[in-house]
Amino acid sequence: MLKDKFYTLCKNFIKDSKRVDFLWEEIVFRHSHKKRPYHNLAHLENIYEEFQPLTLNPTIEFSIFYHDIIYDVKNKNNEEESAFLARKRLITLKLDSKLIEKVSKLIIETKNHLPTSIENRLFLDADLAILGSKNSKYIAYTEKIREEYLIYEDALYKQGRRAVLKSFLTKERIYHSDFFYHKYEKQAQENILKEYNSLLI
Repeated sequence: MLKDKFYTLCKNFIKDSKRVDFLWEEIVFRHSHKKRPYHNLAHLENIYEEFQPLTLNPTIEFSIFYHDIIYDVKNKNNEEESAFLARKRLITLKLDSKLIEKVSKLIIETKNHLPTSIENRLFLDADLAILGSKNSKYIAYTEKIREEYLIYEDALYKQGRRAVLKSFLTKERIYHSDFFYHKYEKQAQENILKEYNSLLI
């Protein structure tokens, strides 16, 4: 499914199949690392699924494929580096410079999830849709995140995770768009609070 979507998207801009092959293989390679139990191809598929009732455009679609292209839990600049790599790759697809900058900006906004446009709100909310999932799915998500941070001992991981969760709990709302707010906000608040309290034990 993802491969077909990527090829269809790219061929709106370039007919060079070998170039598209290279870009797709790179996306698969980077998202298939064993240290990425959550931030992998399944995560990209989930974002696509969240957009099923909504309108997709090239900015959102390219952002789906490139927003986590660089991912290392020790790196504090994943978003900036992902945006940089996305710009390099999208230039080779002959995309308009304005579109490339929109994709780059959206990727960087995944760092703090502070959107600057309506379409950015939707993408950032879809990226966090897992927070509002049913309890069993949310627990599976937290286990995968813990796997990604196995380099840290429990005490340090819990401290960092609590800080992340608290940042969500202190916000007026987690989801910026009305669509995702009405769909997931209540469950997300419950999931996050429950996990936060469990980390205090």
